[in-house]
Amino acid sequence: MKIGVFDSGLGGLSILRQMIETMPEYNFIYLGDNAHVPYGGRSPELIYQFTKKAVNYLFSQDCALIITACNTVTAIALRKIQDNYLPKHYPDRKILGVILPAAETICENNYKKVGVIGTKATIHSHEFEKKIKHLEEKVEVIEKACPLLVPVIEEEIYNQEVLDLLLEQYLTDFKKEKVEALILGCTHYGLIKKEIAAFLGDGVNLIDEAEICTNKLKKYLKKHPEIDKKLGKRSERNYLVTDLTATYQNFFDTFLGECFKKEDKLKLVKL
Repeated sequence: MKIGVFDSGLGGLSILRQMIETMPEYNFIYLGDNAHVPYGGRSPELIYQFTKKAVNYLFSQDCALIITACNTVTAIALRKIQDNYLPKHYPDRKILGVILPAAETICENNYKKVGVIGTKATIHSHEFEKKIKHLEEKVEVIEKACPLLVPVIEEEIYNQEVLDLLLEQYLTDFKKEKVEALILGCTHYGLIKKEIAAFLGDGVNLIDEAEICTNKLKKYLKKHPEIDKKLGKRSERNYLVTDLTATYQNFFDTFLGECFKKEDKLKLVKL
């Protein structure tokens, strides 16, 4: 069986790459629903319906475990999927999200004032703040929606000047508030991590979900050997998208690097 990695677009490739590099023996299947990207401006019900279709498809492809490498999905749909949908339809399968690992990292490092950037849906859900304060009530959490970043990153249309203007608009308040850490609350943002770090300066630690989620997954599988023993370990990779263009092909080549082999191909699927 496989580990599925699901994102609304291709930002989740940052998490997949880290998982492949750290856990190369496992079989992975990636599904990017880029025909509907971005999810961040959609209604909660539509996000849930998109997520349910993706989950059904990945389980039909022999996934024992799915990582929702999408903060919007994790914030809006994950709990409903875990509590209501899985017990009824897939009681022996598991789905994990990306928000709780980031919240745990904030508390493990004893940060007192942190920022969170994400899509409108993620930020308006306040899931990061809820998870952090559930673990440590005294942490001050400042959240900011950055709706223009995902489409800009997905379409690769930005130049440095445009990106600088967006970062100034979205990140200036975090400088003024002197946050200790900034959670990149959308997997797409890892693709512009260097630019974000340069704008904020050395005083702010960036919480990148790729490394955090990979480490948490390793611990999870060690804690749950009954799941780990089901997973194939032949280093097989499958890459699925719901829309296929030359731009998306370039994303895989660029952001997976050596993890994306010449023989690897993208498969167009309909959910």
